[in-house]
Amino acid sequence: MEYRTLNNEEYRDIAGRILYEDNHIMIVNKKSGEITQGDKTGDEPLGDLLKAFIAQRDAKPGKVFIGIPHRIDRPVSGIAMFAKTSKALERLNAMFRDGDVHKFYWALVCREPDPAEGELENWLYRIERQNKSYICRPGTRRADAKMARLRYRMLGKTDRYFLVEVQLLTGRHHQIRCQLAGIGCPIKGDLKYGAPRSNPDGSISLHARKITFVHPVRKEEITIEAPVPSSWKGLDSLH
Repeated sequence: MEYRTLNNEEYRDIAGRILYEDNHIMIVNKKSGEITQGDKTGDEPLGDLLKAFIAQRDAKPGKVFIGIPHRIDRPVSGIAMFAKTSKALERLNAMFRDGDVHKFYWALVCREPDPAEGELENWLYRIERQNKSYICRPGTRRADAKMARLRYRMLGKTDRYFLVEVQLLTGRHHQIRCQLAGIGCPIKGDLKYGAPRSNPDGSISLHARKITFVHPVRKEEITIEAPVPSSWKGLDSLH
C-alpha cells in the first residue's frame, strides 16, 4: 500500500473536518498547528494525511493526487483547499494568483481598531531567517518588498478582545498578522507580532472563516464556511 493506514480516531477526525468534496477539489477545516505541506520540521503534513485518508476510504491501490493551491500558516486554523486533479490544481493556482478566490478570516485582536473598518495598503518585506514580515517605513521601499492589501471590519468585542473580519486582497507572507499589528492590533496569542502573551495551545486567534470562488471545472459559484473554533465559543454570535 502506498500510504499508511490511519487509526480509527485519525480516520474519523479527517472525515469530520471535510467541509466540501467532489471529484476535483477537497476543502478541509485545518487545525491550528497542522502544516499543509512538508517542511523542515519533518512533521506529517495535512496533504499527506488526506492522501492516506482517500486511499483508505476509497480502497485506492495506487497513488492519490493532492495538490496545494494555497497555504495557511501553521498556527492558523480554518479553511484549507486542496486539488484532487492536476487540471483543478492548474486552474486553482491561476485563480488564486489572479485574485478570483475571495478569502475571509476572523481575527481576535488585542486592541480595538480605529477606525472600526477600513482598507490597509503596505509594502511588506520578509526576513527569511526570522520567518517574519515587516512593513516598510513611510517614504521608503525595499527592492524585495511587495504590496499587501486587505479590508477589515470589526464585528464585535468581548471583555478583553475584539473580533475583526478580514478580507484578503493579496496573498503575502504573514500578511494579516503583520498588517493588523501595524495598526496596533496584534492578534491574540501572536507573540511574533506583538501580542502580550501566548495562547495555552500555541495557536494564534486567526481563523480562515469563509471562501467564495467559482468552481474550476463546473463553473458554479461556491461559498464555504468553516465552523468557529471551540475555543472561540460564543464569538460566532457577535457578527
